[in-house]
Amino acid sequence: MLKKRVIACLIIKDGIVVQSVNFKRYLPIGRADIAVEFLNNWGIDEIVILDINATLENREPDYRLIEECSGKCFVPLTVGGGIKNLRQIKKLIQHGADKVCINSSALDCNFVESATNVFGDQCIIVSIDAVIGGNGEYKMYSHIERAVTGDDPFKFAREMEKLGAGEIFLNSVDQDGAKTGYDLKLIKKMVECVNMPVIACGGAGKPDHFLKAVELGSASAVAAGNYFHFTEHSVNIVKSMLKNQGMDVRLNNQADYIAHNIDTFGRVAKAPDKELENLLYKRQMKEVI
Repeated sequence: MLKKRVIACLIIKDGIVVQSVNFKRYLPIGRADIAVEFLNNWGIDEIVILDINATLENREPDYRLIEECSGKCFVPLTVGGGIKNLRQIKKLIQHGADKVCINSSALDCNFVESATNVFGDQCIIVSIDAVIGGNGEYKMYSHIERAVTGDDPFKFAREMEKLGAGEIFLNSVDQDGAKTGYDLKLIKKMVECVNMPVIACGGAGKPDHFLKAVELGSASAVAAGNYFHFTEHSVNIVKSMLKNQGMDVRLNNQADYIAHNIDTFGRVAKAPDKELENLLYKRQMKEVI
């Protein structure tokens, strides 16, 4: 059985990592390569870099930025933004990307089919931004047009599966940056309508949200951006909670919180004094990946 993955999503705007709120407000975080380096050291499973300006500005992906990030990345790296043709996918792979994430260009079925035929389904992830429409049904949202398109995200996902896409990156626009939890109904419905992995994104604010997305939503992977930027030891805490609740996750850091109690807000309970005394002079070797 495949392990559940914990994925960090880095939103790039004007060359830097930003915090996204409802696809409308963006707050600066810092350099992408530094964020990638820290996430690697913290034990993240995968990293997704999405340049949200590339397509809007009708330019190619920032290959220099991807090369800088890939030099510090030792986990699978997915890149999205500005991808319109097979040449760009090849160039991104040459600069260190392992997978590509296609959003607007996925509307061209011929492009998706060609990409999967040339690079393999494991390389092509289709991103779907979903929003709850006025009638309460889920509709697709266009970042380019900044409007609801009216298309059915589930029907679109099934079409992408037929064309050979390997995964769905499912982002809830309503929950983006809200920190109130993933849209479990959206995730569950998407998982039930396709036979490929679904990566859930949008809404993570505490470790319990990740657990519910996996346990109740049945997501194959859980992704977050803002949460990992602002919460100390966030990756380790999330993975430890998932592991303690019986989820099969990868834990290969020297430090973890398996033996600690973690509340729903991600706060770690203080260890017994005797245990802390024993750790006082214990040398921890730097992890080598």
